[in-house]
Amino acid sequence: MTLSAQLGIVVGYLVLALLIGLSAYRLTDRTAADFYLASRTLGTVVLLFTTFATLLSAFTFFAGPNIAYHEGPEWILVMGLMDGIIFAILWYAIGYKQWLLGQQYDYVTLGEMLGDRFGSGLLRGLIAAVSLLWLFPYVMLQQVGAGTALETLTDGAIPYWAGAGLITAFMILYVVLAGMRGIAWTDTLQGAFMLVATWVAMLWLLTVVGGPTSATAALETEAAAHVALGSDHYTPQWMLSRALVIGFGVAMFPQVNQRFFAAGSRTVLKRSFALWPILCVLLFVPSFMIGAWAHGLDVTVPADGNVLPLVLTEFTPGWFAALVIAGAMAAMMSSSDSMLLSGSSYFTRDLYRPLAEFSERDVSERREDLIARVGVVVFATAAFLVSLVNPATLFELGDAAFSGFAQLALPVLAALYWRRTTRAGIGAGILLSQAFYLSSHFTTVVPGTYAGWSAGVVGMALGLAATVAVSLVTTPAAAERRALYFDRNETGAE
Repeated sequence: MTLSAQLGIVVGYLVLALLIGLSAYRLTDRTAADFYLASRTLGTVVLLFTTFATLLSAFTFFAGPNIAYHEGPEWILVMGLMDGIIFAILWYAIGYKQWLLGQQYDYVTLGEMLGDRFGSGLLRGLIAAVSLLWLFPYVMLQQVGAGTALETLTDGAIPYWAGAGLITAFMILYVVLAGMRGIAWTDTLQGAFMLVATWVAMLWLLTVVGGPTSATAALETEAAAHVALGSDHYTPQWMLSRALVIGFGVAMFPQVNQRFFAAGSRTVLKRSFALWPILCVLLFVPSFMIGAWAHGLDVTVPADGNVLPLVLTEFTPGWFAALVIAGAMAAMMSSSDSMLLSGSSYFTRDLYRPLAEFSERDVSERREDLIARVGVVVFATAAFLVSLVNPATLFELGDAAFSGFAQLALPVLAALYWRRTTRAGIGAGILLSQAFYLSSHFTTVVPGTYAGWSAGVVGMALGLAATVAVSLVTTPAAAERRALYFDRNETGAE
């Protein structure tokens, strides 16, 4: 297949996504609530697939299959099964509570909600700062993944920087124009497409090689350990550690957490979290099995290469490989655009707006909407420029993002369900867990594992312990009077 035809498929798919965003723009109100949350009107299918597509990151299509290629398919148990169940539980425990509070008090961000709960602008800013710290490199990694995918597909004819720049330009265009509504509509298309395309890719591969029995036999011949559960790498502590930090981390990802506020009704929210585990299994099984089977099919993966594009190029027609890579790029764009939107909201709502109000400036809905759209451009451009440098420390931050976000989860749960939680308590829990995890990741002073358990899990436990201990020895400040604990029936939202 010619290079121009491959590029035509990729660009055509991206243009289709942009047109959907433009259609949504016609229905967008010029208000911050509509730009960030689609006026809290998302239905079951759209909420489910926009959350699903938001998590279809470079990890899903590149890092995940790469892990399965090198270590075996047991990673499916972590991402496909355990994390699907853990996040579904948190979707209810955190998401439903947040939705109730959002309906009652019109919250847009997690920091806004907790800052109001504890009457603390500093806490609001702390949550925004921690979230932006872990969000920035994760946006950058999506751009890196897209640039690498296009470079691989075209055999280097399109350099990495051009591919990353292309995806960044498309992200900026339709996020700035359409906001959450356009993103949600596009996500629904891309989530459904990638779910179908990944299964078709796996079935196509199996048809070419003679079926799952032949593929598994070849894998066993090449790497017998890959077909045996309980390898040295996949210890119970390691698997549980990964499942916990990813499941809890996802619940704190700004682009996921904000969707808890966007559901149109409690019925929508409940249906969505009930269907979530099924959707996870349906995606991760084919994508990770492709990576695992590739190990036995004489697919050579360079040290810095990705197995999925190589398998598609070798075992499927060029047009199909281009279509799946285009879909994967669009899926990475789904992750990045949601991150950009959330990063913008955390900046405008939790940093800019409190400072403007403190200095007695006017903060109108239209002005905040304009600042938010400018923030998207700045955030995306900055991430793109840093991605061209490829500093190792930022890539380490990207790999650690799940664990970094997970450190917020237990203090937040305490604040939502334990009346005795104080401002000092939740602040201490967040600061201690973040400091501990950062130290374990970037220094040798704090170990990275403890009897097989990751520092991310240990940090979560320390954060919860600090939240409880400090709350027990401190008293609520006068500003902490809003008791955000009310019965479900206190809000009439359905």
